[in-house]
Amino acid sequence: MIRVILPYHLRNLSGTGPEVTLEVAGPVTQRSVLDTLESRYPVLRGTVRDQVSKERRPFIRFFALKEDLSHESPDALLPEAVASGSEPFRVIGAIAGG
Repeated sequence: MIRVILPYHLRNLSGTGPEVTLEVAGPVTQRSVLDTLESRYPVLRGTVRDQVSKERRPFIRFFALKEDLSHESPDALLPEAVASGSEPFRVIGAIAGG
């Protein structure tokens, strides 16, 4: 089971708690986790990634093991601790301002 922590606004939109668990088939990558998340919670389609290009939306960041994975390839394997479910994959809503 993959653990995914969602930011507050996506929790409210999807009607979940702060953490969801997903059964991801195949290699555990950002793409496979997000595909599974969007499949299970269709209301999230287009909120984390663009619906057509599947590119990460601005101001959305991905973290695992205190590492920013936002600019990594979406097909790169996630750390084993995330794949085993011992550590979560975090989707963070970034804040900008001045």
